[in-house]
Amino acid sequence: MAELDPLPGTLGEKNAAHLLRRITFGPSIEDILQFADKSADQALSLLFNEVVAPEPPLDPKTSETWLNPKSSANNSDPEDLIDFYIAWHLEQMRNSGNSIKERITYFFHTHLPTRRTLIQSSEALYYQNQLFRHYAFGNFKELFKKICIDNAMLVYLDGASNESGSPNENFAREMFELYSIGKGPQIGQGNYTNYTEQDIQEATKILTGFTNDDSFTHLDEETQIPIGKLIVEAADGPEIKNLAIRHDAGKKVFSDLFQNREIEPQEVINGYATEESVMLELDELIEMIFDQDETSRFLCRKMYRFFVYHQISDTTEQNVIIPLAQTFKNNNYELQPVLEQLLKSQHFYDIDNQITSDDNIGALIKSPIELILGTLRFFNITITTEPVESLYNTIYKKGIFEFIDKQGLSFYEPFEVAGYPAYHQFPAFNRNWITPYSLAYRYQFAENIINGTNPDGESLGFQLDMLEWVKNPQHVSNPSDANLIVNTLTNYLIPFELSEERANFFLYDIFLDGLYLSAWTTEWNNYLSDPSTYEASIRSRLEILVSALIQSPEFQLF
Repeated sequence: MAELDPLPGTLGEKNAAHLLRRITFGPSIEDILQFADKSADQALSLLFNEVVAPEPPLDPKTSETWLNPKSSANNSDPEDLIDFYIAWHLEQMRNSGNSIKERITYFFHTHLPTRRTLIQSSEALYYQNQLFRHYAFGNFKELFKKICIDNAMLVYLDGASNESGSPNENFAREMFELYSIGKGPQIGQGNYTNYTEQDIQEATKILTGFTNDDSFTHLDEETQIPIGKLIVEAADGPEIKNLAIRHDAGKKVFSDLFQNREIEPQEVINGYATEESVMLELDELIEMIFDQDETSRFLCRKMYRFFVYHQISDTTEQNVIIPLAQTFKNNNYELQPVLEQLLKSQHFYDIDNQITSDDNIGALIKSPIELILGTLRFFNITITTEPVESLYNTIYKKGIFEFIDKQGLSFYEPFEVAGYPAYHQFPAFNRNWITPYSLAYRYQFAENIINGTNPDGESLGFQLDMLEWVKNPQHVSNPSDANLIVNTLTNYLIPFELSEERANFFLYDIFLDGLYLSAWTTEWNNYLSDPSTYEASIRSRLEILVSALIQSPEFQLF
């Protein structure tokens, strides 16, 4: 049975839940049931539907966006504007529905990271996010060409200070090592299987002469998104041409790993390359890197670890990664074909073999974003987002962002240029999410959303009402049946089937607290006849149950 053969038949609830957990920010029961009777092809067709681009974030001070194209003296403090932007980004995730687009946008952010304290510009962060969102259903190679001169990236990895005669290799080095082809085994001092120091130095020359645009008025012709620019001066003569005065106009010669490729500007005037020639050089550089088989394989490994599992065995490399990489390269690095091939494969749904030790379902530890947003989305928790100040208080100042930060994800503040450790750091990968400190706050999260308060005791502006959730017949058809309540919650909150012993623990030890099943039925019927007397005890038992589930090791997995 070939690992990448499509899943036959309809998804069913188990596979629908697995798919939605991995490519959205968490499904509700309603979402799972909607996708359960669809084939993998039908499901992915819906998940790849184009969605309306979100409106830009608003400044609570003016109730208008400051991104037109940048803030003014009338707007809030620049640091506050970064907070507002990050809150907006989290809200797009929480409110992204059943679309993979926001998930791919987040994948780009983890793969091509940025750091707010280095960028210090809400505008640069926002426009980079717009670039990611623009290419989420598009071409990764084209995105990569744009990211080389993206305003945020030019600042983050010093591209804006890379000039002819004073080269700065930071971006070129990370471009090869972390973002495109990867190192491979070392074969000498500074030289690796996939590239050499010579390649870094020559690529650095091609990338000379660009700077970030603080006015955000220089627009990329294809996307119309603000982007960095080449430093130019107009040439004298009958035909006006812009000359790249800080760009290395010489010939760049790459190593034999890149077939000794030579790249140089096609037109040089008075010793300076023309602007058009420089952009063609950049295009040639990226085409050269992406023409290597190892580039598509490196990127497919990153996608595999993000969407499927952190460990890649020799078998998976041969039977999954290499065929996926060929699909990626054959489609000129269009994302949708390779992601569809992976996400509808029997391998993704764990039916490619009978071995249980390599299961992908429930094999990843949730990031704080997945745990928190997934919980809110599963329980359909309503968040007040009007007026604007309410959204930022709830998402950022007092609630969701604080939860994410305390659970171990410093969102927009990765401490290394490779990004957040859980997405790249061998050998632990996603196990990096779990530390004694972060685990304590994962467990505390259950109490926070039940009480409606943050770790500092302040009101969140939202709260989980388990009684109302259980009373909804779409969730639990018969709330007087304790077994049905526990089965519903464990079946939909836990990614795999619990053992009988573990299921009985949640039912008898936690929910019923040693009582018989009939005791809950009696208690529920008493509540229906006399709510004021029995509501507190009913609510308490439900909250104890859901708190235990959220704090369980099984709930941390997806």
